Amino acid sequence: MADVQQWGRRESLIWPPRGYLYTLGAFFLALVATGFFAWLRFEYGLQPLERYYLPYYLRSETVGTLHPSGVYQLLLISGGSSGTRPALNADVQPGLTPQPSGKPLPVALSAEARQQGYHSLFREAPRRYSNKALHGWIARWIYGGQSVWQFFSWQIIFGVAVFLIQLPLSIPKDIRRLKDLRYGRRLKGPILVNPKEFNQAIEGDGIAITTTRVRHPLGIPRNAENKHFLIVGDTGSGKTSIIRQMLFQVEKRGESAIVYDPACEFIKQFYHPRRGDIVLNPLDARMPYWSPSLELRRRAEAKAIAVSMYQPQGVTNKFFVEAPQKIFAHLLTFLPTPAELVEWMSNPAEIDQRVRRTEYWALIDPRAPHQREGVLGSLNMTADSFRLLPRQEDTTSTWTATKWAEERRGWIFITSRPALREALRPLVSLWIDLLVLRLLNEPDPGQKPVWLVIDELATLQRLPQLHTAITENRKSQNPVVLGFQGRSQMEARYGDDAEAMLSQPATKIFLRTSEPRAAKWVSEAIGEVEVERLRETHYDGTRAGRNFALDRQTEPLVLPSEISGLQDLRAFLKYGNHVARFSFPFIEIEEKHPAFIERKMDDLIVPVKVSEPEPQETDTHIPAPAETGSSLQIQVE
Repeated sequence: MADVQQWGRRESLIWPPRGYLYTLGAFFLALVATGFFAWLRFEYGLQPLERYYLPYYLRSETVGTLHPSGVYQLLLISGGSSGTRPALNADVQPGLTPQPSGKPLPVALSAEARQQGYHSLFREAPRRYSNKALHGWIARWIYGGQSVWQFFSWQIIFGVAVFLIQLPLSIPKDIRRLKDLRYGRRLKGPILVNPKEFNQAIEGDGIAITTTRVRHPLGIPRNAENKHFLIVGDTGSGKTSIIRQMLFQVEKRGESAIVYDPACEFIKQFYHPRRGDIVLNPLDARMPYWSPSLELRRRAEAKAIAVSMYQPQGVTNKFFVEAPQKIFAHLLTFLPTPAELVEWMSNPAEIDQRVRRTEYWALIDPRAPHQREGVLGSLNMTADSFRLLPRQEDTTSTWTATKWAEERRGWIFITSRPALREALRPLVSLWIDLLVLRLLNEPDPGQKPVWLVIDELATLQRLPQLHTAITENRKSQNPVVLGFQGRSQMEARYGDDAEAMLSQPATKIFLRTSEPRAAKWVSEAIGEVEVERLRETHYDGTRAGRNFALDRQTEPLVLPSEISGLQDLRAFLKYGNHVARFSFPFIEIEEKHPAFIERKMDDLIVPVKVSEPEPQETDTHIPAPAETGSSLQIQVE
């Protein structure tokens, strides 16, 4: 806490209030680098006399513009035929020459000068020279006509280059710092990042989502995949595209998947018969034979199947839900076929025979006729679902969730048709519940994970085992991917359990949600952030000046209006404390297999020609359909 408060005082008030701190630091480092390069040039690139006269060279040029003359001490040599004269570059070499007074000279007589008879090198007494004349003499005889800029041009260029190299790093930091001072600096809460920053922070090696602006996709750690995925968004916002990206990677890994595909979109692209894929749709010709009796290993498991079939949706009295569950579970212990179940549910006497002398008889006792009618009526609600199942003689294979969970061979596609979705809903919910129940155990060595992908969760009735799968399925290493449009759908299906189910997935992807309550919930799910802002107050008149103060506020990282205003194929991904805003491409469906192959059934209503009615007669007769094992009569008057 002390560091946070210190940030406000030091950064905002003392130094510098609003200065470009990082750019000034880059300029300072460039000056240091230029000085270092110039020192190298001075120490190892100049001759001894050039190093000695460099201060005089600069001084005579700069001061010469203001003063005509100055006091200098030139280096002289004596002896030889020429007597005493100023020393030149050829007359000296590196070394030390003691002087009667003052410091030793940093040069010594060269061998060439000694051959010419010179034997003494000394510094003359202070003497006044014309700055202009002295500068011209030094430039000609010491530096060969080169200016100081020519001597140190490369060093200055290197220094400028160092400064320019730092600008791409320092300017964004200064801009970000000034924005922090003005708009607020994050102290606590989630961090809003771009895809590149997200990848640098997370370094995910698991399922990844391809984005349109970053070369590398958004990656989730592989060890976090079993903590599940949540995808929320309106129809057309891009949920299916994201799920399709995930299924591509699951297929590439060779892992299995259970895909609830109500729109028959994924089956077109990912269905492979040679892999052993299964289609669970009673109306599809690829549907194998299945019976709930084949799933039983113990009598107690019949209750789990019954709970999945009979849900309290729209029922105010739970008795008329729990009673059919108990009776249906009891009937399953006789191991009936789907056709036998339909026959029993249509015959109260058959149910009486199998329930009499059990603890369930009191639920349908004829002495309580109203209760009996309610229980039997609720029990019969699923009969039309079992009537749609194929008979064993009409199929070439048999499938059970129990055996598939042990082998995990191929994918499972659970599809439906909009017209019969209501009739199929109990069966679809039962299949998903059974698969989840069988996959809750820890995998055997060598078994690969099974992905449970449920798109449009709202089209299903309540799945009792789904809550268990999300909250307890981590040890079984089977990731769950849930896609739906809004929180209200989950609350309508799961009530109080929806809160835990929505909070459990570690990876959450939020697309456009137009519903205000849903958008607000998404904003709350992303989280709030505590920011510190610099507040500046101006004074006028005699007390002119500025006063700075720190202001802390807590606000949502992403506003609900941002969620409801997202464009298609744009989303927020939250993992841990990082929130990435990204866009992703639309992936076209590659239709490799038909979405639906109609199974030949004998329950079709065949339209009949209506003959011309005679005067004053309006009867129209529709012939009875083919034999189906059930009576179907339609009369239009």
